[in-house]
Amino acid sequence: MNFPLVYHPQYVAPLPDKHRFPMLKFRLLYELLLADKLVGTQDIYTPKSPDLELIKLIHTSDYVTSYCQGTIDPKSQRRIGLPWSQELVQRTLIAVGGTILTAKLALKYGLASNTAGGTHHAFPNYGSGFCIFNDLAIASRVLQKLGLVKKVLIVDLDVHQGDGTAVIFQDDPTVFTFSVHCEANFPGRKQKSDLDIPLPEGLDDDGYLQILAKYLPDLLSQVKPDLVLYDAGVDIHVGDHLGKLAVTDTGLYRREMQVLSTCVNAGYPVASVIGGGYAKDLSKLVYRHSLLHRASRDIL
Repeated sequence: MNFPLVYHPQYVAPLPDKHRFPMLKFRLLYELLLADKLVGTQDIYTPKSPDLELIKLIHTSDYVTSYCQGTIDPKSQRRIGLPWSQELVQRTLIAVGGTILTAKLALKYGLASNTAGGTHHAFPNYGSGFCIFNDLAIASRVLQKLGLVKKVLIVDLDVHQGDGTAVIFQDDPTVFTFSVHCEANFPGRKQKSDLDIPLPEGLDDDGYLQILAKYLPDLLSQVKPDLVLYDAGVDIHVGDHLGKLAVTDTGLYRREMQVLSTCVNAGYPVASVIGGGYAKDLSKLVYRHSLLHRASRDIL
């Protein structure tokens, strides 16, 4: 069996020319996975926009309404870093729906991947750092509300700390937040996850993977989650514009194999999202993101 892959054509919304957020990567990733026969059309699942009441399980009603209706103030808009449009609202909702669907598929098949997601800088009442609504948090809460899971472990390996997720679940013993990130990177003001591992600049493949191996297996046996939500940001790559670490393509693939096999072999289902990744050369960036899906295929 191939692994279930979640994608929607509306994962791409228009942005101004030369905007630094690489919006096209979502469609290009989907096209690469099909072209390389990593998935067949029968493995692709199409998400729907969730009801706004589900978004409000995590975000304040005022924030959800103002963003969706386009009445959000300019300062809040700047903090997000993406200019408001109706297409972007739709894209944001669909991507959240994608992570909810991915989580459900992971419970059924043991492993599932979204071709978007990882908006971990979104706080309950505002967005930040290209993140509008926190898909990891919303998916966790929705699956709990549906009675599908009780305990969730969020493994956030994006190069930037999952600060929004940390704050959302800071007093919640049912969701364990684990963030491995570059200390000298955005956000300037870190929040307190359940477990934070700050990394030094310039850390290479072996250094990174040794740290991960030191913590992840113990964490799984300690938390015993019903579901692992994995943010597989590739901005830890040596060629990433915003990364400051020195992990190679090989290191990225080894990381994905390490995370997925450690979880799956111990019997914990994993729902993956692609997280951050920033490079002018989109084909190289998209290949880095595809390593998550290559590892998923190799494990299954």
